[in-house]
Amino acid sequence: MQAEKDAEFVGAALDAGLRAARFSLPPSSEEFAASIEPKNVPAVFRGVLKGSAALSRWDPLYGGLDYLLEKVGPDVAVEAMMSNTGHVFYGDLRSHERVSIPFSTFMQSCKSHLGHLNAASDSSKDKGTGKESTCSDKMCPASSENSEQLYLAQVSILNTESKDRCSLQVLKEDIQEPIFLKGKSFSSINFWMSRAHMRSSTHYDPHHNLLCVMAGCKKVTLWSPSASPFLYPMPVYGEASNHSCVSIEEPDYSSYTRAKYMKEYSERVILNCGDALFIPEGWYHQVDSDDLTIAINFWWKSRIMTEIFPRLIVCSVCSQPFNKVTNSDTSDKKGAALQSLKPCTLQALYELMSLVHNSVEAVDQNDRAESASQDTSVCQSNERKKTAADDSSLLEKDPVAKIILPVEPLELRSMLLAMVHTFPRTLEGLVLNILGPTGAEILTRKFDEMDQGSTPEEQAEFYKIFYSAFGDQYAAMDALLNRKELFSFQVFQSVLDQYLRVCVERPS
Repeated sequence: MQAEKDAEFVGAALDAGLRAARFSLPPSSEEFAASIEPKNVPAVFRGVLKGSAALSRWDPLYGGLDYLLEKVGPDVAVEAMMSNTGHVFYGDLRSHERVSIPFSTFMQSCKSHLGHLNAASDSSKDKGTGKESTCSDKMCPASSENSEQLYLAQVSILNTESKDRCSLQVLKEDIQEPIFLKGKSFSSINFWMSRAHMRSSTHYDPHHNLLCVMAGCKKVTLWSPSASPFLYPMPVYGEASNHSCVSIEEPDYSSYTRAKYMKEYSERVILNCGDALFIPEGWYHQVDSDDLTIAINFWWKSRIMTEIFPRLIVCSVCSQPFNKVTNSDTSDKKGAALQSLKPCTLQALYELMSLVHNSVEAVDQNDRAESASQDTSVCQSNERKKTAADDSSLLEKDPVAKIILPVEPLELRSMLLAMVHTFPRTLEGLVLNILGPTGAEILTRKFDEMDQGSTPEEQAEFYKIFYSAFGDQYAAMDALLNRKELFSFQVFQSVLDQYLRVCVERPS
């Protein structure tokens, strides 16, 4: 049964024209551009990375962890994903956190895990059960549950769409793109590493993707865009609209009845060290990674999805996820004094406080803590009833949005810190009860602008202090995410109404 799970597979209902092509020799850049990329069908390139510097230098079994540690340095911090659902990493922001950790800490954790794997292998040999290890044999449970839940996902080596310095930029010196990608203008090059066996949820990317395995093994299950009905993609106006709703470990076929046929329309390919997989934009994929697997990927834009105008509009309002959650131990600093705020910022603070005090009835603090979740649901219900019904702008309907939009990002940060230390219950009432969809969108965009002008340490300190104002910080995060989704739905609804004269109801 395990061997069947680990083998390559082609679903019985998958059209022959949608099956991944296989290449034992790399094509030329001209052949790739003329006859492979335009087909918009996956392609596997066996051993195409053999001989590359990264392949020989990064191998954990031959000193690669020490090399990476020395190459990157001890003081570089990277953003890792920490799953709330064990070794499965789902796209929904409520199921994982983005945490900043030293790259050296992750490498040391990997070295420790490698030691456990080697010890287990030696023990098997001593008992006379030694056999040649395969891709699946290396999947051993980690010694530390918390470490197993960490995954370096999409850590930038190159990013042409951001002015921020890439944390692993130094690794680009070891990378040479495959010959058939010569001349491509890359949007980004990213580093991916799993300490222990992990699974990513089913999703698609908005760019063409070449996934290259530098160490270890990945099993990739693929579905064409035409298989979307079987995968139940999340709402297009949501914060994870490119992900499937269906659980990969315990699918609920009673709720997602068509999902029982999804395997019939899929194909599974196995990528070993040195292999690469071309995943066209819009193709769903779910990835299983073995222990100590390292990969890089190249993303570049194509012309297909970028020509779909309504999707561009929706993506533009969904492209800034609110995922600035941290477990940093950075100590709190004294909050900004009210007296230090500019007069215009003080005026904005006064207007926000007036909104809260005029709109929220006085509630005992203990009762507020017990009913926070219920209040949020009631607020969301009221917001749905207020979804755009006329031609006036969303901004004009949201008083909080109108107040915070003109405030400079760093001034807004000072104002919010002042509220944490001086008016914490007002801030809590503002976010949980008063903030509307447009206000949530603008506030989180302001957070992104704050981050661009701050160091990682300053970012961590701010979010730690900001969320300390809430009796339940996860209720605050949910309120922001839910209202961002509602804002995106309102824009989506507006586009449909304006261009197609179609009216849709938001699913409950």
